[in-house]
Amino acid sequence: MACASCSTKDGSPSGCKNNGTCGTDSCNKLTVFDWLSNMSLPNGEKPFEWVEVRYKNGRKHYYKNTENLTLSIGDVVATQAASGHDIGMVTLTGELVRIQMKRKKVAPQGEDILKIYRKANQKDIDIWQSARDKEEPMKVKARQFAIDLKLQMKISDIEFQGDASKVTFYYTAEERVDFRELIKVFAREFRTRIEMKQVGFRQEAARLGGIGSCGRELCCSTWLTDFRSVSTSAARYQQLSLNPQKLAGQCGKLKCCLNYELDTYLDALKGFPKTDVKLKTEKGTAVCQKTDIFKGHMWYAYEGEWMNWHKITTEQANEIIAANKKNTPIASLEEYALDLVEDTAVEFENVVGQDSLTRFDSPKRPKKRRNNRRKGNAKNSNTTHAKKKTPANANANAPKKGNAKTKAKPNQNNRRKNTKRKPQNAKNNQK
Repeated sequence: MACASCSTKDGSPSGCKNNGTCGTDSCNKLTVFDWLSNMSLPNGEKPFEWVEVRYKNGRKHYYKNTENLTLSIGDVVATQAASGHDIGMVTLTGELVRIQMKRKKVAPQGEDILKIYRKANQKDIDIWQSARDKEEPMKVKARQFAIDLKLQMKISDIEFQGDASKVTFYYTAEERVDFRELIKVFAREFRTRIEMKQVGFRQEAARLGGIGSCGRELCCSTWLTDFRSVSTSAARYQQLSLNPQKLAGQCGKLKCCLNYELDTYLDALKGFPKTDVKLKTEKGTAVCQKTDIFKGHMWYAYEGEWMNWHKITTEQANEIIAANKKNTPIASLEEYALDLVEDTAVEFENVVGQDSLTRFDSPKRPKKRRNNRRKGNAKNSNTTHAKKKTPANANANAPKKGNAKTKAKPNQNNRRKNTKRKPQNAKNNQK
């Protein structure tokens, strides 16, 4: 990728106008700021012949400009390779290349000197771009082939050579992998020369890139070039919790940033006594519970009274340790801790202004009224039901009167008598 200031137009690159520091952060991966770009060389001095060229994902090599080409940062050049040629972008020229080669221990004189052939023309760029477009679908197929062969490896990235004559497969594996059969499958499927290259987990994260837990791009993919070993002791010195989920980066290893401030912590800890040294007093033996590195404070607690901590300074702790070595009695830690008693009262201020902090809270009074109404309706309904039930209950519980029986029986007898009298009346009428 390239930003607007160094993109190519009609096959000719315009060159980076920001000296390698793009404002859009699109093509400055592992770049070095050329702070000598505006300075001219003294009279009679020749410019340094070597040039730094960057390839995909920050891969860099140094080449000798034997043809004396006028190169600037951002130029696309055709460079020498083991077979054929490769296409890359110039990222650094001049005296800074000498410093970088010395830093990376690259000898300017030797048998393995690589050269720059020419500036890339439009045909070279078209072949290079068409080969780059094939990398993603090829990576998907390559991973599927590795899974079918049940190989314990992960193909992280694929890189084509500039002339599309060779493909390099970058993979990670915890153990040694026999990929001879896999290379045969790749050669039969992709019809090119295959090269397998194993990289570490940190190098894989550097090639792929990403955003770290700090919210910025990964250090290994932007500016960090050498990977130093990181141990858990770095986290212990900085008093960090030994939580692997928080201390590990995207590569699965400990974060490289644990080493950034380690020297500062080690310098601050030089005046601290060892935490495993106990303080002996007449009141009892005190054990260290906590330390504040930058304030220079230590907290001790007596054995058996672990809830009561006493804060003293590192000078006082060293003084007590020196007195213990001389067998001079010390009354208690309270004599030293009284000097560090602080007022813990905190005065809170209304940083919002005159507005209340609870101005957005919903009022709770309507809810109470609704509940009261519901309770009132429930009570009224209960009372009405009770009133309706009282007469029935009263009649049920009341003793039965005989009049009711006497009234009901005569009616039934009268109905029977009436039913019997009808046929007699009918006979009389016939007569």
